[in-house]
Amino acid sequence: MASEVHDHLAQSAAFLEILHSLFGLVRSPVTATLPQVSSRLYVTWGVLYSFPEIRTHFFVVSLVIGWSVTEIIRYAFFGFKEALGFAPAWLLWLRYSTFLILYPVGITSELGLIYYALPYMKETEKYSFRMPNKLNFSFDYYYLAFLAVGIYVPCSPHLYGYMLGQRKKALSKAKTQ
Repeated sequence: MASEVHDHLAQSAAFLEILHSLFGLVRSPVTATLPQVSSRLYVTWGVLYSFPEIRTHFFVVSLVIGWSVTEIIRYAFFGFKEALGFAPAWLLWLRYSTFLILYPVGITSELGLIYYALPYMKETEKYSFRMPNKLNFSFDYYYLAFLAVGIYVPCSPHLYGYMLGQRKKALSKAKTQ
């Protein structure tokens, strides 16, 4: 259990990427960073941590592979750029090309895990509040999951399009150098 919490906390550090983007410490726009990090945090804490029953599903494997390969390439790329002032051409290509496959794998895995968690959300009523109560307020976590899935509809094409633009810009810039 302790290692699971540590893994989740490590993933939660990605929240800093939103702040870095918001305060201009990095060039990434908050409109691309916010949905990407938020979806990861929701899946990490709101689905995988909260509903351990689904942690053995195949989508966990594809999710971890997709997220891990993406981050290994990303941090290697930025590591080279910071340490040497440039990244090798092959790493530049990987940085701006692997998302073509890994984004759909990640998004499909995230949505699949939300889908497979739905029965457990409904059955356990975890994080839900029923009326009557002192606040005269009701909240159903099960329906929040549908809202989360609904947010994927406009955000996924936006993120993919953003990365396509970044790819075109980065690879055409590399050709001219």
